[in-house]
Amino acid sequence: MMTIGTPLMWLLFAAFVLVALLIDFYALSRRGAQRVSMREAAIWSLIWVAVSFVFVGWLWWYLGGTTGDPSAEATAQVKAFEFVTGYLVEKALAVDNIFVFLLVFTYFGVPGEYQRRVLMIGILGALVLRAIMILIGALLIARFHWVLYVFGAFLVYTGIKMWRAVGEEPDLESSTALKWIRRHIAVAPGFDGEKFFTRVDGVRMATPLFVVIILIGIIDVVFAVDSIPAIFAITTDPFIVLTSNVFAILGLRAMYFLLAGMHERFHLLSYGLAIVLILIGGKMLLVDIYKIPVLWSLVATAIVLAVSMVLSLYIPAPAHVTNAYPFSRRTPREKGETER
Repeated sequence: MMTIGTPLMWLLFAAFVLVALLIDFYALSRRGAQRVSMREAAIWSLIWVAVSFVFVGWLWWYLGGTTGDPSAEATAQVKAFEFVTGYLVEKALAVDNIFVFLLVFTYFGVPGEYQRRVLMIGILGALVLRAIMILIGALLIARFHWVLYVFGAFLVYTGIKMWRAVGEEPDLESSTALKWIRRHIAVAPGFDGEKFFTRVDGVRMATPLFVVIILIGIIDVVFAVDSIPAIFAITTDPFIVLTSNVFAILGLRAMYFLLAGMHERFHLLSYGLAIVLILIGGKMLLVDIYKIPVLWSLVATAIVLAVSMVLSLYIPAPAHVTNAYPFSRRTPREKGETER
């Protein structure tokens, strides 16, 4: 499969990701179990977005965007548009991912000061999982062209399903994964700091935080299944696919603390995401009939997401949407119920 990624570019990108994770881990270990303020979350969110656009600016320059060579400039422009479009789609999907994380944290009553560590582990898992699935997806597309149609049909189906599911109350209690965990793992009735395992009356048990880690991992898998076909609908270049995914994920932890509790404010975003998935799925299904320019995809994605967020600010959330994400209410664990 054709890619702009040279060994040097892959090496530099891997080094950057490693440094970024080390900085995040170092900041996490220094602060320990502390809540993240809105101010800190906003600053880090802006930093990650700025870094992402610095990267695409460097990519445009590196590919010859300023050389005066029409061929090089065209390539640089297309790849820059592909990155930004993929980044926007993955970032928007990550927002939806964040609200599911918040649902899990609320259900288990995870204190804010313990959520940082869980999110960091979840991000590491997401990075590894995305890299593996992108490699598999790239190999499949390179060998079997018809896989593009499978991805396209899946995205259209996912978009329709997402549209219909808006406002439905997520039911963790009936989750197959949670039921399996309860049957096979002894779970302590309460937290023990940031520990994943503890002893209760001499018996070694998993803490609720360990259960949360498992569920976050499962959520990562589910969202990766949605997001990987979405990015391949925009570009099949493995370097652009992976970099846009990784940059969208790197800011996930800060964005979580920034957006926590704001789902009702952006209640129409899920509709916007559904439309975007249907559009890019349709783009993939038409790939051999008419190749829609990347710029059109970028403009359509940006407009749909922006309109859905702006309208969310002016149109009150219906009661059924508000009740579907009751983050402000106390959870059963906080009320002292111990059935889990």
